[in-house]
Formats: sequence, structure tokens, C-alpha cells
Amino acid sequence: MKKLLIAACFIVAFGFQSQAQSISEHAIGLRFGGNNGYGAEISYQNALGDNNRLELDLGWRNNDNFDAFKLTGLYHWVWNIEGGFNWFAGFGAGLGSVSYDNGYRDGGFDDDSEVFVFGAGNIGIEYNFDIPLLIALDFRPEIGSGDYNNDLDFDIALALRYQF
Repeated sequence: MKKLLIAACFIVAFGFQSQAQSISEHAIGLRFGGNNGYGAEISYQNALGDNNRLELDLGWRNNDNFDAFKLTGLYHWVWNIEGGFNWFAGFGAGLGSVSYDNGYRDGGFDDDSEVFVFGAGNIGIEYNFDIPLLIALDFRPEIGSGDYNNDLDFDIALALRYQF
């Protein structure tokens, strides 16, 4: 039994070691999603280790009915599938602000502003090209507080980032 346990520990340790990789130090680009009407977000990634990184996304919206911004921070673990294909998972949180104008009464909001906070998870797949381009598809569930962001939202997005 001891030998089996020791062998299993070595196999698991080797598995984690073989999946370790080097990710780009920095990446900046756009994340095209549709969660809560924010659309495209400016996205920045900073490597924290060989397979960990921090992602910051800033989305904003300005139209006749409301002005809003949303800042999201996520911590990712990255695993190599094969070649340039990776998958990642992580968690994080964010905050935002929305300001409604009088013209948005049909939606139940009347000349009001609100600051909200939310928690988020993230899972996705990415491809790292030989050129400094990273393309990713991810799924991000968010749960928030406040009148504007008071439920569970799901966001699917495509991201294009320049790596440096």
C-alpha cells in the first residue's frame, strides 16, 4: 500500500511538472463580450509565474440613456493542452458604476446612479500564435449586488491580445 501511495504521488507531481509552461509576460487587447451591455472591454494580462497570471478588464458604455463602467480583476491558472493551445481557469471580483438619465424610465430606472460590486469565475481556452498574438474564448459567470447587477449573469467572450 505504501509503495502504491508513493508511486501515485510521483505520478501526480510529474503530471503537474509536465504541464508547467512559460506564458507571455504581458498581453494587451480587446475582449468582445456582451454581459450587461458593456460589449468590448480593454484587457490586460500580467504573468505572475510560469503558469499564473493576473487579468484586468475595463468596460464602459455611454449612450443617451445611461453611462457606465465596469472594472474586473481575475487570477488565472494556465495549463498547456498541446503546442500553442492552453486552457485556463480562475476567479476574481470587480466593481462598477452606472448612471441613468430620465429617458430610461421604461426600464424602471429614473435619473439615478449606483455603484456595484461583483464576484466572477472564469474558464476558457486560448491559442498562442508564433507571432505575438493570443486569441481566447472564455466563459465568465458573475454574481453581483445592487439594483443594476443583482443576479447571476453569464458572459461568453472572444479576446484578441498582443503579447510583449
